[in-house]
Amino acid sequence: MAFIFNDDNFKQEIQSGKPVVVDFWATWCGPCRVVSPIVDELAETYEGRVLVGKYDVDEGGDMAVEYSVRNIPTILFFKDGKLVDRHVGSITREALAAKLDALL
Repeated sequence: MAFIFNDDNFKQEIQSGKPVVVDFWATWCGPCRVVSPIVDELAETYEGRVLVGKYDVDEGGDMAVEYSVRNIPTILFFKDGKLVDRHVGSITREALAAKLDALL
């Protein structure tokens, strides 16, 4: 299961030193519901190597504003506490796994 990011834990987890992937999503978003099971699956596959999680833009919002997330799903990729990549829109499991591999 994917880690649940919120405004309280977001920055702490990003600064942990581990590669981090955050899926910005909402329950009402159709493409988000397509990407969600892929994110959950890859969270398990990469457990211990990459922190993979979700940030519900309706539950929070500060981080979406800070990282200029204007469309969802948006997936942000962090390495050593810095934003290194961004993907907007739907994505296949294979393409997302390739981006995760690139973080390692």
